[in-house]
Amino acid sequence: MSAAPVWSVDPRTGNPREQVAVEATAEEVDRVVRAAHAVRDALADRAARAAFLRTAAELLEVSGEHIIEAADAETALGPARLTGELARTAAQLRSFAEVVDEGAYLDVHIDHEDGSRTPPWPDLRRYKIPLGIVAVYAASNFPLAFSVPGGDTASALAAGCPVVVKAHPDHPATSELCASVLRRAAARTGLPEDVLTVVHGFDAGVELIRHPLVSAAGFTGSVRGGRALFDAAAARPTPIPFHGELGSLNPVVVTGAAAAERAGEIGTGLGGSMTLGVGQFCTKPGFVLVPEGAAGDQLLKTLTETVSSTGSGVLLDHRMRDAFVAGVRERAALPDVDAPVTPGAAGEHTVSAGFLTVPAARLTAKGPHDALLEECFGPVTVIARYTSVDETAAVLARLPGNLTATLQTATEDPDPDAARLLAALTPLAGRILVNGWPTGVAVAPAQHHGGPYPATTSTSTSVGATAIERWLRPVTYQNTPDALLPPELREDNPLGLPRRVDGRRA
Repeated sequence: MSAAPVWSVDPRTGNPREQVAVEATAEEVDRVVRAAHAVRDALADRAARAAFLRTAAELLEVSGEHIIEAADAETALGPARLTGELARTAAQLRSFAEVVDEGAYLDVHIDHEDGSRTPPWPDLRRYKIPLGIVAVYAASNFPLAFSVPGGDTASALAAGCPVVVKAHPDHPATSELCASVLRRAAARTGLPEDVLTVVHGFDAGVELIRHPLVSAAGFTGSVRGGRALFDAAAARPTPIPFHGELGSLNPVVVTGAAAAERAGEIGTGLGGSMTLGVGQFCTKPGFVLVPEGAAGDQLLKTLTETVSSTGSGVLLDHRMRDAFVAGVRERAALPDVDAPVTPGAAGEHTVSAGFLTVPAARLTAKGPHDALLEECFGPVTVIARYTSVDETAAVLARLPGNLTATLQTATEDPDPDAARLLAALTPLAGRILVNGWPTGVAVAPAQHHGGPYPATTSTSTSVGATAIERWLRPVTYQNTPDALLPPELREDNPLGLPRRVDGRRA
């Protein structure tokens, strides 16, 4: 039987564009993984890794016009959005090159022998080493920043781990183009091209997570798909870390004081955030608690105007479009649920934005309305109207884990409810915002893009400098002669690394 073809499809029409590749067989996945394993030692040189990452960023920018054209044809995200995403992706690669240069990620600790302690201390020297081959499962909604050249790949390569990417079927041509750029960057900096390879196909993704030479995995996608891979990673004879980003509701709470102070501003901001990228951001505010009363009514009036003026859009593929239309229909049919602006199908290939409203009292206990507490991917949000802070707290206590949680509070006068509600939001998410909107994730050292399950399957971040920690493990050498130590741990610190010696920063 011949291998199944991999087609690039235009989501604006649903028509195939071109055959890009064929799905990888189990034998081909094995060959690719073994090739990556064979070149893993080439990434040991930190200077070479940093040069590789910078060169990859440069070549992505040089090829930017072709990459953006391909990505737009496969995702319908538009040149403006993709131009920004390409810039972010290049910046991400350069930021990890800086992380590698600095060396603090190695987390070097040296404790000298001390016989005066009880019990006595031996000489102990600790740092972190790469795990090995990392499998990366690309995202649908970010064909660059969370796909082949994205943050999982960049951070794994920075850690010294070869990467095998399972390309997302929504943008296979973009994936192949970006992979060729990264492999060319590797060759240009003296590294083997097989430090980065790409495979296609659902079965290939399953074979990849099961391969005994794969040491860790990163995933961005659905709860169903991510959980299946997470379970497969745990069921292996030797389980491996699986860092998955699965889904997020990204709740927002608007206090009564905030609604009274700036209802129009909040309504406009919410409308812009929930429809950004046709509602396909993983940080889209999908559930908003708004007070009953005149101020809340004014907020919804502005939200109605903002969302009504938003044009229809194309989702990433027709499967997602069908799921969005069905999900909205199911939620809108629940008792006491209204649709001031009805979201759903706008044409054969497009969808329109909208929002649903429901009394918060419907959500304080388990019942059929629980569907409103689940992510619906696309340009829709749920507005729950609450009558008291106690009612809000009761709803928040029922929410699953999230990437973000937002509090809209008063800015001019003290807000009596702010502290309590912020405390209720903090356990729910990895990033807490006050008087902002969650769409947009800055690539910064202090960033955390993760959260309690099902937002992610680990406590790590996939964005920011500390994302590198996912692909490392600590090793301690005890009473080891200096000549036998790796250079990172030698007494004279020949590499000039930041480290802590006897508990003090050196």
